[in-house]
Amino acid sequence: QVHLVESGGGSVQAGGSLRLSCAASGDTWNINSMGWFRRVPGNEREGVAVIYIGPGTPFYANSVKGRFTISQDTAKNTNYLQMSSLKPEDTAIYYCAAGWSAANNWYKPTEYEYWGQGTQVIVSS
Repeated sequence: QVHLVESGGGSVQAGGSLRLSCAASGDTWNINSMGWFRRVPGNEREGVAVIYIGPGTPFYANSVKGRFTISQDTAKNTNYLQMSSLKPEDTAIYYCAAGWSAANNWYKPTEYEYWGQGTQVIVSS
């Protein structure tokens, strides 16, 4: 089993920055993809950014491209989401996800076997 723990959420004004972290522990040998989804009340989880770890290939939602950057520290089994130029519409609970697949359908929650507890991001205008 794999345990994922997120950190770095908080409250920030529009235009500000936050960095989210996700540390993986347990049987991490089988993780090939890792990244972030977000959810607002009444909606399903939305793919934000995912990285295919082996080749280092990143995937981003169009709404965050150019503002967010995903990276992976393989030695620490830790994923980072650097969020800049934050907007009020980025407000959500952000969840770390990890899976066995090659992220062929990276934006689908069903691609991932392991999930963190979520961390709240609030962006005020």
